[in-house]
Amino acid sequence: MRTVVLIVVLVLLALFALLNTNALMFPHTLSLGFVTYRGVPMGLILLILGTLLALIFYFWAGLSGLRAQADSARLLRDMEGLRVSLDSKEGSRFAQLQTHIDERLNALPSSAPSADLGSLSARIDALQRDVNLQLAQLDDYLKSKLG
Repeated sequence: MRTVVLIVVLVLLALFALLNTNALMFPHTLSLGFVTYRGVPMGLILLILGTLLALIFYFWAGLSGLRAQADSARLLRDMEGLRVSLDSKEGSRFAQLQTHIDERLNALPSSAPSADLGSLSARIDALQRDVNLQLAQLDDYLKSKLG
């Protein structure tokens, strides 16, 4: 979009210069305070200065956009690192939980019905699949944002 605006501005400046060549080239006296020049085409100087300012602001806006994209990419990389760290911590927590539950189940008297143990194990497996699915969805989302 910025490129289109720059091209339109430059085309309009060129058209303006073409239509007003005589006025742009008309000699004027230019005083810079410490030196005075006679017969200087003031209109042409102002036109060139306007063109240079348009180009400077175009490149400045492009640089600002690149900085914003770099900051966004850095933030997404940091978020990815945090997600990986949290995934590993969550995995170790699940392993600890599984170990603890196994210990508790082994400590139960053998008179406990095996159907309860089976349903409890199935529930734990279902919860683990659900957490893994949510982590996979988060991973896919972050990968799509990182590109």
